[in-house]
Amino acid sequence: MFWTRTSAEVRALIKTMRPRQWMKNVVIFAPLVFDRQLGFNHIEATLHTLAGFIIFCVLSGVVYIINDLADAEADRLHPEKKYRPIASGVLSKRTALISASIMLLVLFPISIWLSPRFAAIALAYFLLNLAYSKWLKHMLLLDVFSIALGFVLRVAAGVMLIEVSRFSPWLYIVTTLGSLFIGFGKRRAELVLLDTNANSHRKVLSGYTISLLDQYILVVSSTTLIAYGLYTFSAPNLPENHVMMLTIPFVIYGVFRYLYLIQVRGCGGAPEEVLFADRPLQATIILWGLAVLAIFYIF
Repeated sequence: MFWTRTSAEVRALIKTMRPRQWMKNVVIFAPLVFDRQLGFNHIEATLHTLAGFIIFCVLSGVVYIINDLADAEADRLHPEKKYRPIASGVLSKRTALISASIMLLVLFPISIWLSPRFAAIALAYFLLNLAYSKWLKHMLLLDVFSIALGFVLRVAAGVMLIEVSRFSPWLYIVTTLGSLFIGFGKRRAELVLLDTNANSHRKVLSGYTISLLDQYILVVSSTTLIAYGLYTFSAPNLPENHVMMLTIPFVIYGVFRYLYLIQVRGCGGAPEEVLFADRPLQATIILWGLAVLAIFYIF
């Protein structure tokens, strides 16, 4: 009986940590890939980045635990979030809190051992998410900007794990704009899903309208494409024949496909679910990734 109960709590804890969300931490590999240090020729940098990725996955999981602890009452009123382990009572608050504390006590010493600067960024990421759970998610615009900053901090963490020589600052700009695009799309999908009950589930939604969010999405999607285009022929570490510009169509299609999904199909409330479910978007990302790897490491 004890083993059965313990196994159920472990499964509930892992579910609360949102493993599907961990794909967001893949951006920590951007400095490694775009600085041409991926592979056996730079094994130390590759292993350090992999360790950093695992740390951010677990740290992200801890953030979700804390977020669900703080939002348990509100989640019980949400049509989908009420099934989350803490909100539904499957995972006790005491178990969740103890587990999160233990993981933090293990994570930060390892982070310091990897790199003190990486540990500082990991701590900043953690504190940002605590502030988001407590205050920022209730503040108009700052809620989405906080999400974008989280992605930028992931990229910066990847930079701190290796000796960067050619990583372009343009990628920080593309990361910021791209994450704003996804963030505003998420708010739009939530507004559509919750309709007249939006305010009771997420107070910040009372400050948004569909038309306003569509304008924000138009601005950030357009500037994302412009910024990426500028990166492909102005970054210092790219091939001189500007072959990187051949990856632009993949990015354009990806942005347009995501716009279709959030505005026509009503998706986007959970971006990770969209990625797992939409085959054309998956194919676009894979083809873009293969093209980038080919340009950097073959040609």
